[in-house]
Amino acid sequence: MALKYYFDLMSQPSRAVYIFLKMNNIPFVPKPVALRSGEHHTDEFKKLNPMSLVPVIDDDGFVLTESVAILKYLALKYNVPDHWYPRDLKAQARVDEYMNYQHINTRYNCGMVFQQLVIIPRAMRAPIQWPMVDNAKNRLETVIAHLENYFLKDNKQKFLCGSDISVADLLGVCELMQLYACCEENIYESNSAVKAWVDRVKERTAPHFEDANKIVKRVRGVYSKQKEAQQNAKL
Repeated sequence: MALKYYFDLMSQPSRAVYIFLKMNNIPFVPKPVALRSGEHHTDEFKKLNPMSLVPVIDDDGFVLTESVAILKYLALKYNVPDHWYPRDLKAQARVDEYMNYQHINTRYNCGMVFQQLVIIPRAMRAPIQWPMVDNAKNRLETVIAHLENYFLKDNKQKFLCGSDISVADLLGVCELMQLYACCEENIYESNSAVKAWVDRVKERTAPHFEDANKIVKRVRGVYSKQKEAQQNAKL
């Protein structure tokens, strides 16, 4: 049976896995889950993932949650090119290093800015908690410095974990796109090394990157118009 992939492209890790599947020509049956409609909270979906989160894969009855575990599993099962998730122990450890780092750094802080500026005002009709936004932005300054100085080795290597792209790069850039969605991309684009890395990942994964991020661009368009309207109302 073909691999079933449950996802919503509003989800950063869903986009990363989607791009990986497309880049490696791994056949799958798409199973969209509309987070905005609460489909991830249905009893049917909870049978797959009791945590009510995407992405999820169902590989002929083997159900796996969590994007990092999914990416490792797919890389090894489908014997994709080694640069994605290297077999060499030390090279593999470098990829694992970033994937462990990102959870409470890149992912947490980019997600916090996006949720506070976009999701909470629209979905929950609640006011923006600006101290939380400012705190996340301040932490992101450190994250961006880590990306440049540690993972990119002061711009001496092209990708986070070496000279070629890996699953770590997909996860990293998909998180930063949350900032783009709420017009805060200057947080990373102001750093020339990090911006150059983002551009390399986009180029390396074309056209699948653009396909996966169409919804991000739509969200940005809506948010940008709302932000402009709010600013005009204050004049």
